[in-house]
Amino acid sequence: MNPTRDRVNPEKIDTTPIRRPDWIRVRAPSGETYEWLQGLMRQKALHTVCEEAGCPNMGECWDSGTATFLMMGDVCTRTCGFCDIKRGRPSALDFLEPERVAQAVKAMGLKHAVITSVNRDDRRDGGAPIFAMLINRIREIHPGCSIEVLIPDFKGSVEALRIVVEARPEILNHNIETVPRLFKLVQPQDNYAWARATLSNAKRIDPDVLTKSGIMLGLGETTDEVKAAMQDLRSWGVEILTIGQYLQPSRKHLPIARYVHPDEFAALKEYGLSIGFRWVESGPLVRSSYHAAEQVRALSAVHKQLYS
Repeated sequence: MNPTRDRVNPEKIDTTPIRRPDWIRVRAPSGETYEWLQGLMRQKALHTVCEEAGCPNMGECWDSGTATFLMMGDVCTRTCGFCDIKRGRPSALDFLEPERVAQAVKAMGLKHAVITSVNRDDRRDGGAPIFAMLINRIREIHPGCSIEVLIPDFKGSVEALRIVVEARPEILNHNIETVPRLFKLVQPQDNYAWARATLSNAKRIDPDVLTKSGIMLGLGETTDEVKAAMQDLRSWGVEILTIGQYLQPSRKHLPIARYVHPDEFAALKEYGLSIGFRWVESGPLVRSSYHAAEQVRALSAVHKQLYS
């Protein structure tokens, strides 16, 4: 697929808001568990992508005692049109942050930890050592906890990727977010070739790592384009796929082209399984870490049966 063909002109996009359909229902976060987790994050000076990106499942996930940790600060070096994380020049890396996150994972008693980060293009290694430090520390103080990392593309750097993969996370996730035609509109500083390199090289470095990616719908893509992107992901060895509805964080972000009906999400899940994905989460409110613990438990068990 050619990621440069038929690019969308941002000036021609209709910014008129679309009325939210009945199937989009987001529960406001609340409850004792949520309040305890929020206090823990503030106490340890930690960030979560749940809060920073305004995830619609924050209430559900935090009530069940799970959260996705956001590493390397809360300022991103890229200006993706869908994301509500702050953009700009980040501060220096905090090499004590992995210890604080690991202690939070232990305090929460997590069985599966999801770790992501802002982009750190200010560093040649993209901050990859921070991921490795955290993975290793969780293994030391909270053994038995499986780990999923949602990583940047590191500009396609195999060296940076190797640092993360050789720390042996159970799941390595990198989201392509959208189809090639819309790539530069949605994430102007990203490159489809970098996404391909990240996901395909991960399997070459460690064939045992489960690889994962995600796509948002409702940005102007066609069904055929989504299926073609899914085929690309399978050809790169990706085993787990998440597909969700794009929800516009504010008027400053990319507008929603349309709300995709749940039946379309169900059809894409069926198609994904038919072309060889081992797990597909597909629905309007699905996000990268949704049901992540279930994925790693089920697929790791199958993997052990197949290769033991």
